[in-house]
Amino acid sequence: MVRGDSAQRRGAAFRYLRVNVMIAAMTYAYENRKPQAGVDIGGTFTDLVLSDRGRLRIHKLLSSPQNPAQSMLEGLEIITPGGASALTQVAHGSTVATNAILERKGARSALITTAGFRDVLFIGRQERPVLYDLHPKIPAPLIPRERCYEVPERLDFRGALLQALDMDALDSVLDQIKHDGVDSIAVCLLFSYVNDRHEQRIKRRILERGIVKDYWQIVLSSQVLPEFREYERASTIALEAYVRPVMSGYISQLEAELPRRSSLRIMKSDGGVMRARRVRQQAIHTALSGPAAGVMGAFYVAKTAGFDKIITLDMGGTSTDVALIDGVPQPRSESSIDDLPLRLRMLDIETIGAGGGSIARVDAGGALRVGPESAGASPGPVVYGRGGEQVTLSDANAILGRLDADHFLGGKMALDLGAGIEAMKALARQVGFNTIATAKGVVDIANVNIDRAIRRVSIARGHDPRDFTLVAFGGAGPLHACEAAERLDIPRVLIPHTPGVLCALGLLIADVAVDFSQSVMTLATPENVADLEDRQESLLKQAQAELRQEDMREEDMRFAVSVDMRYQGQAYELNLPFSTALLQDFHDLHEATYGHALRSREVEIVNLRVQGTGIVKKPEIRFRESRANVALPFAEKESPLGGTIKLFRREALDAGDAFPGEALVFQMDSTTYVPPGWGASVDGYLNILLRRG
Repeated sequence: MVRGDSAQRRGAAFRYLRVNVMIAAMTYAYENRKPQAGVDIGGTFTDLVLSDRGRLRIHKLLSSPQNPAQSMLEGLEIITPGGASALTQVAHGSTVATNAILERKGARSALITTAGFRDVLFIGRQERPVLYDLHPKIPAPLIPRERCYEVPERLDFRGALLQALDMDALDSVLDQIKHDGVDSIAVCLLFSYVNDRHEQRIKRRILERGIVKDYWQIVLSSQVLPEFREYERASTIALEAYVRPVMSGYISQLEAELPRRSSLRIMKSDGGVMRARRVRQQAIHTALSGPAAGVMGAFYVAKTAGFDKIITLDMGGTSTDVALIDGVPQPRSESSIDDLPLRLRMLDIETIGAGGGSIARVDAGGALRVGPESAGASPGPVVYGRGGEQVTLSDANAILGRLDADHFLGGKMALDLGAGIEAMKALARQVGFNTIATAKGVVDIANVNIDRAIRRVSIARGHDPRDFTLVAFGGAGPLHACEAAERLDIPRVLIPHTPGVLCALGLLIADVAVDFSQSVMTLATPENVADLEDRQESLLKQAQAELRQEDMREEDMRFAVSVDMRYQGQAYELNLPFSTALLQDFHDLHEATYGHALRSREVEIVNLRVQGTGIVKKPEIRFRESRANVALPFAEKESPLGGTIKLFRREALDAGDAFPGEALVFQMDSTTYVPPGWGASVDGYLNILLRRG
């Protein structure tokens, strides 16, 4: 534990961080002069970006894990001139839904399904997550079997009535549910995606009997996911029912405390945003809210700088998120959370437990491990001086000189390097190395974990990392970017101008997105393709109406129609844009994806999809004319690994400046490490480009 004057200085630094953190003006112009803010709440820090009078300001403060909204509201008061009451719009990235699932702290839910399908969540697909594991660990469903109920009813695959809904049996089930005292009810009947008549009758009956207080506590599969595959559909609405009451309470708290004139939008997992009211009906769409904002922010900055083939590395205090973009972000329609299937559009993001707060330990076999457990914001890494006792990745970086005790968070937060060294010595004794070698080992293990994550989104999916630019952001991403790139021969690394708050910037530039889908299950004949043109009109009207409710103008609306197709007999589909040449397009896409096409086999159209996008005005990143200039460090220091580290301040670097590694670049929201053998240059948008050699 820290004592004396040193502790008082650190306490003052943290109070200053919370109350009067440096607000840095950024080199952006913005057409809309009404104050708007983007807020990303992470496990350790809460990041804010404010657009006000044509400029963007950034702010960073410690998160409040027990009440995530507290740090957001505090930050808005501090960063907004005149206080939060001047704000007109707030865009927010949230981890509330994700944490509720991972920590199993969601709502108490019940499931009603067709007679004979009570165990749909438990039987699943009988897949083995690890092929040769004799005792696989299968996550328990979010709704236990004692709260899964079945009612007699049946439709056929065309939606025709086979057995009417037994209302007496339904009332008996509702009696039991009322006795259970649930927060939400999920309803998933067989073939309801074709005909939702029975699900709607169940909803009306629940409301008539007052089993729940509000309509949004009833989750219908025909509304959340009107697509075939009963297990995936049931899993998705179970997730929705589990997180909807939690998110509804969280959003209600935010809306109550935000100024009345402020509208609140929430980031979705597909990289778009939606108004807060929709969260009460689409809560599970926020499952990857925070990471999606970072991907969108990174793509916007990189594309402006001339790079549209990127791999994003978002490394914060708790986790690292990695994604690949080849030209344009491509959400996928099938994913999972904690190994629970989720069939919704989500950006393809690989998440690992490797952040600045990841705890280093020795396992039962004597091997050094890093993560996935994290020290979080409280108590945090040992060097933070807040009572942390377990060594973390941030402690290792501080011991190696890559986090500077005098320049962390722009010099506004002191680090207790001595306490970090003492904690590392204890870990070093367990592994049999000296303190510096152990710290280097902790960093190397974290880099290996990052390497594996990048390989999963690139090489494992047929992409060559050497064709991409690594965009590193988050508080810790710029510290590890070069070493991660070197392992995979990635030729260049781009560090945005404000990497530590890029997720918050991504919230400001994200477009409004709405999605509607419908299973059609028909052969891809010319007649059926023509029929789809009529079917899509209904979905297009729904998307258009939803965008109007988001206050989007007609001229800012864009619509995309696509279909999921497969060869007859296949179990999985490919998504492609709708056109009159669907058959040819599908054969070509199948060949490009899998290396072959069965052009003589019949093709099925499985799902019809419509995506509506409301284009928002985005910050314009100003370009600065530059000329080559060798930047001079403001100081140097000895590296614990040998050699000299040159020190630079980010705000002192201008377009055209260049310098070689080994070097550190300090700024309020992050620190960039340039290893030996790498060189740095500043482009016209004030991004730092790092290259080997």
